[in-house]
Amino acid sequence: MRRFSADYLRRTRAGLWSSREALDALDLPSHERILDVGCGTGELTRVLAEESGGEVVGIDADPSLLAVAREETDCPAVAGDAERLPVTDGSFDLVTCQALLVNLPDPAAALREFRRVASDRVAAVEPDNADVSVASTVEREVELERRVREAYLEGVGTDVALGERAVAAFEAAGLVDVTTRRHYHRKVIEPPYDEGDLRDATRKATGAGLADHEAELRRAVGDEYDDLRSAWRTMGREIVESMQAGTYRRAEVVPFDVTVGRVPAGRRFE
Repeated sequence: MRRFSADYLRRTRAGLWSSREALDALDLPSHERILDVGCGTGELTRVLAEESGGEVVGIDADPSLLAVAREETDCPAVAGDAERLPVTDGSFDLVTCQALLVNLPDPAAALREFRRVASDRVAAVEPDNADVSVASTVEREVELERRVREAYLEGVGTDVALGERAVAAFEAAGLVDVTTRRHYHRKVIEPPYDEGDLRDATRKATGAGLADHEAELRRAVGDEYDDLRSAWRTMGREIVESMQAGTYRRAEVVPFDVTVGRVPAGRRFE
């Protein structure tokens, strides 16, 4: 499973839960005990607690992310692997995750474990990274982001564009009555820029943002990575200059799917 920093999770998930409509399918008020697997820094954990009013527990394999989750939520957060949860059978009525299955080599294996510890429902909130769209006032940013995204998808080694295939993974795990619905998270950068906007632009200008995914990109493009990084840095400097002039605007739309399945009556723990 790939690991991410707390800063990366904050940047990529900023504003995702400003609207809670996408979680309607989880029927959160009806659940008393919820497990958030791969909770990271606890963004979804906190939302689950606010919307359900029940007991919510976060689990993650990364101690550094768990430390942040414990500081920023009022929910317990414990160490554990998604495929070997330290939880007894049927002990949570809802088990859910956010952007976890796309980072696992075998999503169905994790879902089978979710099914084991769930007494009612299993849900997943997963992005479709192949269908992201970007518009920018810096023309070369759109083309470069497309090139980087395509290379990343080729080199990453997991299905980061799970999309409707999540339904098949749920069914393969023995879940029933599976439903899925697509939602869209729109992220906009425009004047006045905040500190996060300026930090992201600087990371592009230095190549730091691209370096986060160097292994995956080199796997796809080989030595062309160095040329790609040089072009990325040039693009980043254009963005910084445009922000200094107050003319930079960018919009990114990330599709994500909310998939929900029920634990069948009389299920066998496997």
